[in-house]
Amino acid sequence: MSTPVADTAPRVSPELAARIDAIFDSQMTHRYGVMRTTVRERRAKLRKLLSSVYGHRDALKDALFKDYHKPAPEVDMTETVVTTAEIKHTIRHLRRWMKPQRVRPTLATLTTHSAIHYQPKGVVLIMGPWNYPFHLLLNPLASAIAAGNCAILKPSEFTPHTTSVIQSIIREVFTPDEVAVVEGGVEVAQYLLSKPFHHVFFTGSPGVGRKVMAAAAEHLTSVTLELGGKSPLILDDSASFQDAADKIAWGKFSNNGQTCIAPDYLLVPESRRDAFVELLKAAIDYRFGPLESLPDSPDYARIISDAHFQRLNGLLEDALQDGARIVYGGQQAPARRYIAPTLLVDVSRESRIMKEEIFGPLLPILTYRSLDEAIAFINGGDKPLALYLFSGRRSVNRKVLSETQFGGGCINDIFLHYFHANLPFGGDSTSGFGKSHGFFGFQAFSNARGILHHHRFNPVKLMYPPYTRFSRWLIDLGVRYL
Repeated sequence: MSTPVADTAPRVSPELAARIDAIFDSQMTHRYGVMRTTVRERRAKLRKLLSSVYGHRDALKDALFKDYHKPAPEVDMTETVVTTAEIKHTIRHLRRWMKPQRVRPTLATLTTHSAIHYQPKGVVLIMGPWNYPFHLLLNPLASAIAAGNCAILKPSEFTPHTTSVIQSIIREVFTPDEVAVVEGGVEVAQYLLSKPFHHVFFTGSPGVGRKVMAAAAEHLTSVTLELGGKSPLILDDSASFQDAADKIAWGKFSNNGQTCIAPDYLLVPESRRDAFVELLKAAIDYRFGPLESLPDSPDYARIISDAHFQRLNGLLEDALQDGARIVYGGQQAPARRYIAPTLLVDVSRESRIMKEEIFGPLLPILTYRSLDEAIAFINGGDKPLALYLFSGRRSVNRKVLSETQFGGGCINDIFLHYFHANLPFGGDSTSGFGKSHGFFGFQAFSNARGILHHHRFNPVKLMYPPYTRFSRWLIDLGVRYL
């Protein structure tokens, strides 16, 4: 989730508009110098960024606790480590990524040698969300720096304490003519998007993503959109239900369910639903503590804002009116923006909770009688950002992977594909497009240029006009065999 982009004209103050204009103009001028930086220079910047992140580790924990009660160990696991691992992976591999990649000649180009050269796009805009406000801003930044770009960062206004830490890091590492942070809400987001950036990297909701893409289209700016959607989890009857319950308890309810790749609903064999619900209840109790003590637990985050709390409460009330039953949780404390981990069964597939991305600690548990039925239900909606399958059968794995479309996912685990630096991360269609992480993030902020080298002798010249009998014969051979 991220700052909405309003449909009305930008309304930033003249002073802020002038500041944004000055930053953007200085980066447009400075980008040529940054573009020419060497592997050694870019690595030095990344090492300085890494050192600063480590230096602000405690401040980040404090900031995220103030913003929405995020537990300190969870900050390390899902923010700090994710960021430092991405930066270190980039430093280790940057020389190979920047080196021109030789490609084999085709039959028509046997006398040439060619390579792919990666050139920075220029000045880029990175718009971060509030649910993981640190690493979802700094990880794309690491890729942008590795590729040789200047960047403006737009963090979420819903996490002001975390933004303050990010500001400190960026000012410590970069000058504003290379990397700068611009704070603000809807009006700032739209004003930034009115600028002719060379690339926009946005993480947030599909609805806002459409507006970002529309704004970028005015300047024919390329975009990477990391969106969301209703990520399903299929539990096959051949899976270890105990293992699945333990992993789902963590994957769904860490960060209070406010994760774009968290399972949005479960599909469980009809005959085993109740048994699995009991295992999942026990796993939640073990990981987060009993429900009666959870409101005071330091290990359970809170909902980001009152508005998001009310939205989740509306989804729950609508589901209950449509016949759903709470089999675990449901407790709320509005003043503290607390919602307990909540398991729902008998959920109508037409209710709002099955139409909208939940983005909170509510988990519908649906049933299916055949795998074909489960696949058909998934395919009846938009393409999700993630899909999870717990199964002990290779035939089931092959069937689900070949018959569904989604951004990425795991078999017999949750989230781990996101932490794998050598895997591309991103959505498909309504869940986003463009990839990030590792080399794929470097590519996102680069223009891949195909460069062909040739010498004086070129066999194709034999086919140049005037078209003699011999040249026509060569062209005919080319049509048939090239």
